[in-house]
Amino acid sequence: MAARIHGGAGAGAATALSTFNPKKLVAPSRTNLPAITRSKRYIVASGSDASNKSLRVRHSQKLIANAAVAVCLLSLILHELLLFEALQEGLEEEMDRDPHVCVMGEDVGHYGGSYKVTKGLADKFGDLRVLDTPICENAFTGMGIGAAMTGLRPVIEGMNMGFLLLAFNQISNNCGMLHYTSGGQFTIPVVIRGPGGVGRQLGAEHSQRLESYFQSIPGIQMVACSTPYNAKGLMKAAIRSENPVILFEHVLLYNLKEKIPDEEYICNLEEAEMVRPGEHITILTYSRMRYHVMQAAKTLVNKGYDPEVIDIRSLKPFDLYTIGNSVKKTHRVLIVEECMRTGGIGASLTAAINENFHDYLDAPVMCLSSQDVPTPYAGTLEEWTVVQPAQIVTAVEQLCQ
Repeated sequence: MAARIHGGAGAGAATALSTFNPKKLVAPSRTNLPAITRSKRYIVASGSDASNKSLRVRHSQKLIANAAVAVCLLSLILHELLLFEALQEGLEEEMDRDPHVCVMGEDVGHYGGSYKVTKGLADKFGDLRVLDTPICENAFTGMGIGAAMTGLRPVIEGMNMGFLLLAFNQISNNCGMLHYTSGGQFTIPVVIRGPGGVGRQLGAEHSQRLESYFQSIPGIQMVACSTPYNAKGLMKAAIRSENPVILFEHVLLYNLKEKIPDEEYICNLEEAEMVRPGEHITILTYSRMRYHVMQAAKTLVNKGYDPEVIDIRSLKPFDLYTIGNSVKKTHRVLIVEECMRTGGIGASLTAAINENFHDYLDAPVMCLSSQDVPTPYAGTLEEWTVVQPAQIVTAVEQLCQ
């Protein structure tokens, strides 16, 4: 499913913190095109049919020319990238901007990373700023946190998010707590990123959703990208943040393609994204499930429902302002996640909604999550463990009865 941006699903709530203006991406009308391309208005008071037909043809030709110019203008300020390329572009721009930014992890150097997010960076910035490490997650994660304490801004790549469990002590006791335990003497501006989620028959150990593991660590921010636009914007924002940020990337979204602005922009790390406005029910989701939800939304619209879809993006903290305004409007909430049901992001989000917006609910909050089982290797069984669009449609119908 193609991601939409700027006034659509892709950047509905993305906050541009630079000079980027989304209005520039609106196709120019006849009145705001350059003077040489504007068409004249033809007003025919009387005349033959042949004369009218001739004027209509000329008018259509002018409109076609204007449309062609509009497309050309848009192509000058947009470029198309895959999601992994958008991450790479954001990382490269920040390394160009700030010499303190560095990268470390397994095969991030001349190999370019397991999913090519760091491709070409070692050739451009050298082996010290793009550091290949041994297969020892606790060591290079601890090294990155120590580097952040001394003033660098490391981007630590986990080849697979499941491997970062080996560095849980460093992420929890060091990364999340050192700012507090040092009495504010140290900041830890580190980004921890990598692929996760249920892929295509990767097996249980390579299909981890670690958001549920890390959400309880004090001092950690968590975000999940879902489009090339917000992947780049969140990457840049995470690198500039003074807080430790975990950026979750889904293994099945790396080849998602989208046009993004040429101008510099960053996304707000604490803001959700309005994907589809609606009136009947609020559907909260993130990462890959955004596309399952949008697929279900097409079916729901055909059945007469008007769902509002929000990509929460910020997994910690939640954007309760955007979520709350939606709940106050629709009075019904469905949460769709790929995380585990027990102790997952959905469970925390359900608690937050019940605590803050209980009086606005006309029905209990419903949460669709992955089953609490190790992800099977068999493709059919793997699919059964993850929420599918048909389940989302059924849940919405139940809530809206």
